[in-house]
Amino acid sequence: MISENSDNKSSIIYFSHGGGPLPILGDERHKAMIAFMQALPDKLAKPDAVLVISAHWEEKVVTVLGGQTPGMFYDYYGFPREAYEIVYPAPGCPELAQRITALLSKKGMPSDIDPERGYDHGLFIPMKMMYPQADIPVLQLSLIRGLKPAAHIALGKALRSLRSERTLVIGSGFSFHNMRAFSWESGKKPDPQNDDFQNWLVDVCTGPYSREEREKYLIEWEKAPHARYCHPREEHLLPLHVCVAMAGRPAELIFDDDILGKRAVAFKW
Repeated sequence: MISENSDNKSSIIYFSHGGGPLPILGDERHKAMIAFMQALPDKLAKPDAVLVISAHWEEKVVTVLGGQTPGMFYDYYGFPREAYEIVYPAPGCPELAQRITALLSKKGMPSDIDPERGYDHGLFIPMKMMYPQADIPVLQLSLIRGLKPAAHIALGKALRSLRSERTLVIGSGFSFHNMRAFSWESGKKPDPQNDDFQNWLVDVCTGPYSREEREKYLIEWEKAPHARYCHPREEHLLPLHVCVAMAGRPAELIFDDDILGKRAVAFKW
């Protein structure tokens, strides 16, 4: 059950954005995820802007989109023609981009603004399901090249003051991201290794830990059961680190179901 957002401040969400454009193309293996995404906005106060931390963008320093009307960046291949006709014409949010880089500068964290890059599918796939009207300004934030967990915890801490605004923050990744292990056929097979890792994530994110303990667990995430089986490369996990550090409190588990034959979870703060 997702609780109502009763105040005027931001919500923070980490979720799995699915396999490329498949959710938009009606893929049955994304049925639970699609229903979750479509229902989610009714459980949130309508934001003034949405900030998406995408697993599909890595830069030397933290970088934000600066365009007023970003285009589309189809960062996938091998899909039907209609996958390259998907559009999400939401306006950008240059003012928020400037505020974010100022916040990061105050914390001694270098950053940059990219006025040319378009929305990648870590943004436009979930946003098209959640807010199909594309009437809310959207901003995209990169990961930091090198993918160091502590750097992304620091990034989340630097952005904490955004919590006082009506900005919806989305960590768009995937709590399981082993491409070779996904089921590209219908149906789900038991995967106790993934179950162990997802259970660990749920415990760390929702359990009765101090802020420092929670951050330490995530910085040392490779010690979790079957961590590298679930994430051979950690780019789809690190948006969670940003969200956890930004929130500074336990999360609520809001999704625990099957995507592409694998268990995946989502959290809300």
